[in-house]
Amino acid sequence: MPHIIPIKDLKNTSEISDLCHKTDEPIYITKNGYGDMVIMSMEIFESTMRQFSMYRDIEISEKQIENGQIKDARTSLAGMRNI
Repeated sequence: MPHIIPIKDLKNTSEISDLCHKTDEPIYITKNGYGDMVIMSMEIFESTMRQFSMYRDIEISEKQIENGQIKDARTSLAGMRNI
């Protein structure tokens, strides 16, 4: 279940930090009852960025396959040996 807290609670910085490190999800901050910001621990942020990068690489690879930008493994290895 996501954690949602009002922006006024951000003044309790050590409590917010503890909450960020105890949960594996981002914490949603509201302002005047509407979503405003998201905060998370550095560990979760870095993990999320690694996943994002991996998914982006997969998407690029799939587009290259669709466009016929592929090489046979033997041809690629032979080309690398000649370098």
